[in-house]
Order: sequence, then C-alpha cells, then structure tokens
Amino acid sequence: MQRTILIIIGWLAVVLGTLGVFLPVLPTTPFILLAAWCFSRSSPRFHHWLLYRSWFGGYLRFWQKHKAMPAGAKPRAIVVILITFGVSLWMVKMTWVRILLLLILFCLLIFMWRLPVVDAKQQKP
Repeated sequence: MQRTILIIIGWLAVVLGTLGVFLPVLPTTPFILLAAWCFSRSSPRFHHWLLYRSWFGGYLRFWQKHKAMPAGAKPRAIVVILITFGVSLWMVKMTWVRILLLLILFCLLIFMWRLPVVDAKQQKP
C-alpha cells in the first residue's frame, strides 16, 4: 500500500513540476525533487526513468552528485522566473492578485538566490 501511495504522489509531483515549467505560480524544482524521492523509495523503474529519460534527469543527477545547481542553470532559471512573472503581472489587473504574485516572486527569488552553485573547477574530481 505504501509503495502505491508513493508512486501516485511521485507521478502527481511529476505532472505538477512539468506544469510548473509553464505556470509561474507552480515551482518546478520542489515537485521534481519530491518525485525523485518518492520513486527512489517505491519504484526503481520510475526512478531510473526520471533520472535518465525525462527532461529533468540531468539536473537531478547533478543535484544528487553535488547538492547544488550547475553554474549556468541559476541565471537562466532566474531570467525565466522574471519573464513569466512579468507577463503574469502585466496580464493581471486585480491589485490583490498582483500583490500576491509579487510576494510569491520575492520568495521564489530568495529561494533561488540561496541555492548553492557548483562551478567548473568544483565539478572535476
């Protein structure tokens, strides 16, 4: 029963993480990390798929090895976050929604800023 629940949570996290690539309010990274954790404890097949066949595999393997982001990924992620939130703020006309979006943006940028980065010198054994 626990295995089935972890698989369901893992797939739900993959779906939400994938949607998070396109929707500024859903954070991709925590959902994909949750999926990796669930699959590692419930299904070696799905865990292998997530690490080696999905869009997120390279970043997950890098995270497992270094507990950090690759050097170029952090600025790219911040730019995408700023663009998607900028479009959302431009499209939304309700003041309270704009304030909520700005609060979420602020928290997300702080989260991203605090993530460690591994440069090319640290990657080499």
